[in-house]
Amino acid sequence: MKIRVKDLARFAPDKMAKIALATTERSQLDLYCVAAGQSQTAHTHEIQDKIYFVLEGGGRFTLGGTEHRLSEGDALVAPAGVEHGLVNDGPEPLLVLVVVTPPPPHGSGPTR
Repeated sequence: MKIRVKDLARFAPDKMAKIALATTERSQLDLYCVAAGQSQTAHTHEIQDKIYFVLEGGGRFTLGGTEHRLSEGDALVAPAGVEHGLVNDGPEPLLVLVVVTPPPPHGSGPTR
């Protein structure tokens, strides 16, 4: 399946937009569209690993209580059980490709 990721980007004025791109039995692919000032509250997953890959923009990402500044082309891996989150503290939109494996039980993107 081919996905034109950037064509699907949509921003919401009130909170980070999470766009489900694809889900299989073993993985989930999402696009996070984070406007300036928006964030994803730090949280953990018991059994899911999460990989953030920055497509455009930049921001502060937390991993296990440590902050990391990521920009276009950077990735951050959050293993299961490790707290993670992000904030777009810059003036430009932030686009982040996110892989979650295995997919959470509530995850159901456009493909299965």
